[in-house]
Amino acid sequence: MRESWREFSEQAETWLLDVIFQQRPGKKAAAVRFVLLMLSRVFGVAVKLRRVLYNARILRDSTLGVQVIAIGNLTVGGTGKTPVVEKFARALQDAGRKVAILSRGYRSRPKPLRERLLDKVLLREDTTPPRVVSDGSSLLLDSETAGDEPYMLASNLRDVVVLVDKDRVKAGRYAVERFGCDTLLLDDGFQYWKLRGRRTDVVLVDAQQPFGNEHLLPRGTLREPPSHLSRASVVFLTKVDRGTPERGRRTDDLRVRLARLNPRAEIVECVHHPLYFEDVFTGERAGLDLLRGKRVASFSGIAQPESFEQKLVELGAEVVLARRFADHHRFSQQEVLDAINRAKKRRADMVVTTQKDAVRFPKLDRRDVPIWFMRVEIKITAGAGGFDEAVRRICFK
Repeated sequence: MRESWREFSEQAETWLLDVIFQQRPGKKAAAVRFVLLMLSRVFGVAVKLRRVLYNARILRDSTLGVQVIAIGNLTVGGTGKTPVVEKFARALQDAGRKVAILSRGYRSRPKPLRERLLDKVLLREDTTPPRVVSDGSSLLLDSETAGDEPYMLASNLRDVVVLVDKDRVKAGRYAVERFGCDTLLLDDGFQYWKLRGRRTDVVLVDAQQPFGNEHLLPRGTLREPPSHLSRASVVFLTKVDRGTPERGRRTDDLRVRLARLNPRAEIVECVHHPLYFEDVFTGERAGLDLLRGKRVASFSGIAQPESFEQKLVELGAEVVLARRFADHHRFSQQEVLDAINRAKKRRADMVVTTQKDAVRFPKLDRRDVPIWFMRVEIKITAGAGGFDEAVRRICFK
């Protein structure tokens, strides 16, 4: 039942995105877009009203007496947020802070439905402790229980506490009291206003698709109007490609627009830089020349698979098969085996996936074709001084 519902929701999400970005013609799609446009206007009023209520202190926020860094974006998915969270966590930990990453655990395993319904009906406060993905020394949960991004962050940052809970005030209090943390990183936290205190807001903007189609949800992918960038202290411009004069001009134009929206924010340009490849099942590592001259099958369930596939080509691969799934798709054993069989038919030398996808791979008895994931990090290409200054401000507030 759960698997069939997940499959249905993924298909519906894919269809809706095609409608939103006008990739589906016809009167039916046009009618749906009109309805979505009306709903997005209602959503826009709700977003502005919520901001007014928090500013007027009618909706109350909490402070825990520690540094709070909220890292998020204006759009839904696809900006490359997880590596930026990792970069901030490493920099702050290296500077002597005791860091905890607080995540809501998107598509992690929820409480049983019966318990959630009882909590709502009886107005019971949720006193369940947050899920401890990492206690700062050991990885304690799997990716299905924790969620993809928290599990990946905990795998890459073994000395950082990683907690999952929708109530990040509760999770933050737990991090402070149980683990002695003095710095809280809110993963996907730009819209989370319940936890303020000494707060720094970091917003990611995808240089290739900055604001989607410029419409708010559900007609577009914007969670807030671009004008709300005024709250940010730092803007990370991700996936910057200045490879041609035209692309460089587009990036410069975007920087001008960002400066108009928020003249005070530091603007940091960055790219997702491949580090190495790792065998999904054996843990063997290989350098970036692994793909040179090889026939490769790409396998991914991320928001923007095109950029991943393009990176494989840049590293010298010939992509003979590209299997794409919905973002956060949890792969079945049969799906992976089918991909292996199709890769063999195309005479692929290997299957390559992302680290985010690799954490969702089921165990396999058959491995006719090696499966590798690409480990990436954020590489700052412009504005490194702005990032360093942001870290210094956080550390010495």
